[in-house]
Amino acid sequence: MRRWNGWGDDSFNLEMPDQGMEFLADRVGAGHPLQDATLENVCARVPASRLTVPAELASLIDTTAEIRVRHARGQSLADWLAMRSGDFGVFPDGVAQPQSSDDVQSLLTWAAAEKIHVIPYGGGTSVAGHINPEDRGRPILTIALGRMNRLLDLDTESQIATFGAGTPGPLVESQLRAHGFTLGHFPQSFELSTVGGWVASRSSGQQSLRYGRIEQLFAGGRIETLQGTLEIPTFPASSAGPDVREMILGSEGRIGVITEVKVRVTPLPEKERFHVVFFPDWDSARTASRLLVQNRIPLSMLRLSNAVETETQLALAGHPTLIGLLERFLSARGASEGKCMMTFGVTGSSRQCRHALQEARALCKAHNGVYTGTRLGDKWAAKRFTMPYLREALWQMGYAVDTLETATDWDNVDNLLGRIEANLRDGLAERQERTHVFTHLSHFYSQGCSIYTTYVFRVADSYEETLDRWRTLKESTSRVIAHNGGTISHQHGVGKDHAPYLPVEKGELGMLAIRSLCNAFDPGALLNPGTLFDTETDTREPTK
Repeated sequence: MRRWNGWGDDSFNLEMPDQGMEFLADRVGAGHPLQDATLENVCARVPASRLTVPAELASLIDTTAEIRVRHARGQSLADWLAMRSGDFGVFPDGVAQPQSSDDVQSLLTWAAAEKIHVIPYGGGTSVAGHINPEDRGRPILTIALGRMNRLLDLDTESQIATFGAGTPGPLVESQLRAHGFTLGHFPQSFELSTVGGWVASRSSGQQSLRYGRIEQLFAGGRIETLQGTLEIPTFPASSAGPDVREMILGSEGRIGVITEVKVRVTPLPEKERFHVVFFPDWDSARTASRLLVQNRIPLSMLRLSNAVETETQLALAGHPTLIGLLERFLSARGASEGKCMMTFGVTGSSRQCRHALQEARALCKAHNGVYTGTRLGDKWAAKRFTMPYLREALWQMGYAVDTLETATDWDNVDNLLGRIEANLRDGLAERQERTHVFTHLSHFYSQGCSIYTTYVFRVADSYEETLDRWRTLKESTSRVIAHNGGTISHQHGVGKDHAPYLPVEKGELGMLAIRSLCNAFDPGALLNPGTLFDTETDTREPTK
């Protein structure tokens, strides 16, 4: 069963090896866990619902305490602390579970008449506050799309599949696989996140080098709005004015509720393997990764860990004897202290994979890369969707872990990465606390790449102080990103947490256009208020 206060299936736990815990204790100090609230105690705090549900909608809307608890928060660290402490703050007044687009339109019509705030809910995996209710003096209805989870149509000639927007990653792939196809969109949240959520937040999958980001995969669909139904037809390309499809991408529930998604699918590949190369230093590794993409070597994924992440991954991997052998092998070939690990995927026909691997290995070798085969790559592939469970394992040991992600041009990568890591590493120094910080480049483009930074710090003696530590790190580093040439989000969207920094990126006219678009569909600001921008104040732009 899904955890009510954390990530994923409560029957699965990620075990931490002893040497991994010793590694963290050496870098940030010994952890001491906080006590978790119980579901029973949290449910007892849920206030009575403010909704008066009409009889014709009664079968769609649940106002019981537990379902409201389970749909009140996402998966940011602030959400995690709220769930673990039991201090949720605001709960939705009810959770609707529609089974069709018509059901969604009926719910929106009722919400408009009663001035009810509406929050669309996909897989609940938001790490930016998209689905968190706020107290704005009105009842709140969360519309959870989990029952709209089927493959509705598959055009094998045009290779376009239509899904209910609430279809999670595993069901997307299993239903396509039965017909010999794949979407190829594999975000780390794949286990729980949904195809509609991917569109709403402009998601990126781990194999975007081959399949593209969601904006390349999204072909059209259906959106239920307060003004009626918006149908987006599928064209291979069009020059007929501004692209309405692009208006929906990244709209995060402010325009309407995405109910059907049409995506461009691909026949299942004949072969797929993941390979690992170690480089002696960051400069050679970064240069090799840039050239792999700029030379258009047909890889399906590419990930480059900096030296600290490489050290951390090897420490947390377990199997100390095997890791020791690997370390000696690499050291003998010039990749010892300061080494960086690259993982890349080759996907396609046997001939395509053979060619891509040959080209990639030759380029890496020219930059002093040490090829180690597929064993570590196989381990990465096996665990690629289990890393969110790391937060649970670390929490039980008294540590908090979070991530920050951005993207920038190649000429700014080292500058921005260095500023992000330095700010996080020193962010709690005044409190005599250390932060362990490491980074990888996870999505690559000819122009630049994404920067994905993880940071670990000790839980404080209280939930309040732990939340304050997180805010100090999150907010100060978000300002660093916004004012040093990085996007505030490459793949996690804006939500409420990143909304203060969006005006820095979009500018005054850009924000005017975004607000005007949302207001055209939702003049009463009933849909997901506070997400993307604050309707009431819109004055939260941070200073340098």
